[in-house]
Amino acid sequence: MTGSDNPGPAASDEEVVRYERRGPVAVVTMNRPEYRNAQNSVMTYALDAAFQRAVDDDEVTVIVLAGAGKHFSAGHDLGTPGRDTDVHYDNTAVLWWDHVGRAGGDQRFARESEVYLGMCRRWREIPKPMIASVQGACIAGALMLAWVADLIVAADDAFFADPVVRMGIPGVEYFAHPWVLGPRAAKEVLFTGERFGAEQAREWGMLNRVVPRAELEERTLQLAETIAGMPTFGLALAKKAVNQAEDQMGMRTGMDAAFGLHHFAHAHNAEVSGGDSLGGQNARSMRESGTGSGS
Repeated sequence: MTGSDNPGPAASDEEVVRYERRGPVAVVTMNRPEYRNAQNSVMTYALDAAFQRAVDDDEVTVIVLAGAGKHFSAGHDLGTPGRDTDVHYDNTAVLWWDHVGRAGGDQRFARESEVYLGMCRRWREIPKPMIASVQGACIAGALMLAWVADLIVAADDAFFADPVVRMGIPGVEYFAHPWVLGPRAAKEVLFTGERFGAEQAREWGMLNRVVPRAELEERTLQLAETIAGMPTFGLALAKKAVNQAEDQMGMRTGMDAAFGLHHFAHAHNAEVSGGDSLGGQNARSMRESGTGSGS
């Protein structure tokens, strides 16, 4: 189990992420429905362990990422009882020092390099195809989880937003917006912070399929089983080829640049507001803005 030397008050890996084999398909399910699957570090490392398990299992060809309950995910955990930003975890995604005990930008850069940008990049490179199965809210940090998947199947009740410009921050850490939405749609999403629905997301090219909510699980598994009929190594090479093409179009270097701006924004907020790096926003204010949890 990948996890914490000192997990503190947070739930165990087995509780926050479920793993199930369905023939050649591994279904990995975020399991904090009472908090709309808000992502704490326990969940991050439990997801990583589940993905590693699927990669290591020769019987698994395709991975499905889902969220238990009404919502896929409301984003990063900004204030639940299981929030664990000060807990030590062994770095898995980047070779950097631990964030615990560090101060200011050093602390935040170390943590977010690992649990946000680093983990998402690690998961994007999983050699087996991944399908995100999305219902309800997919907000801010949840976009990062959906975007690292190779395909996205969404229920017709799904809605999306990246409202973190309300914090004075130029988008979530895994800044894939211009590549998955296109530049003009990316600017609209960021500039307004407004929700957009599944049909709009499909029109912008972010989704592969939109299906009735009652059929989401079945239709996602059907697609996964179709893909599972292809040669595993051929799928891995095809995935790598497309990812490399995206990187040739500037995706990786663009993310690096945006990540620097992201942390500049945090530092600016802290300097002008007495140490508050979130610009006065919290889980409640982001929710009351009509968009959900934030960065």
